[in-house]
Amino acid sequence: MMHAVKDISQGVANGDFLLLAKSISGIENREAGADAFLESLQPNSVPIIGVTGPPGAGKSTLISCLIEHWVKEGKRVAILSVDPSSPFHKGAILGDRIRMKDWYMNPNVFIRSLATRGHLGGLMNGMIELTTLLQSVGFDIILIETVGVGQSEVEIAGLADTTIVVLVPEAGDEVQMMKSGLMEIAQVFVVNKSDRPDADAFTNHLLHMMREGLGDAHIIPVVKTIATQQAGILELVAAIETQQAPALSSSRKKQLLISKLYQIIAAHQMRSLNGPMIEEALATAMQQKHFNIFSFSRKYYK
Repeated sequence: MMHAVKDISQGVANGDFLLLAKSISGIENREAGADAFLESLQPNSVPIIGVTGPPGAGKSTLISCLIEHWVKEGKRVAILSVDPSSPFHKGAILGDRIRMKDWYMNPNVFIRSLATRGHLGGLMNGMIELTTLLQSVGFDIILIETVGVGQSEVEIAGLADTTIVVLVPEAGDEVQMMKSGLMEIAQVFVVNKSDRPDADAFTNHLLHMMREGLGDAHIIPVVKTIATQQAGILELVAAIETQQAPALSSSRKKQLLISKLYQIIAAHQMRSLNGPMIEEALATAMQQKHFNIFSFSRKYYK
């Protein structure tokens, strides 16, 4: 049974996230009433900020610095941290709870670990539903930290208003491999751990790469930070706020809504299929000498 939105909002206002946590679990598990609950939501224009990048770039430490900045401003912040699934119980490994321990008990900060459950793309099924819920119950900012799996994380671009790609000075070869994907998803680049050697050279390499791919008119901001020392955080916040300016966001808002719409429709269509029955039919059909997956799949869509 899903809880009333007004009760969840009252709990959030009081720093009590129990009903919110139960509702998220209900959405994840597709409990009875979840669809009607989602259709009753009245989301506000709360910015969704995606933070992605390769493992070891310092994403969680950087997010902790951003949380501190916004909490000092009196804002209420929600963080969805997508962890790899445990191979044993399929739940999140909870790495973010360790790295963000300073905020776990703060009444203005809600942190939820989410398991990918085998989902590719750096996110997990149901993320659109969860972010819409968070936009409806009194938060001022929503942060999403993705699994650090590299190029496949372009999925975050279809969800976040602003996508931050966090890199480190040693990531030169990695950037070359992820080049096209990075160009598609980033609104802000962060060169973290910029006290390391070659940070300036790496930053110049990023700028040169953007000029080659996008031209001078579309240079993406590059912010150098040292998250462990909270250096560069004010500059990063300013870059985020600039990306969310109304003049810049109207066309992007339409793109995001179109992307979300198609994902929601596709998810509902997938849930309407009888998985076990299809798998049983496939087990028989695949024995054919010239099995054709296209003609087989045609039976399950119109």
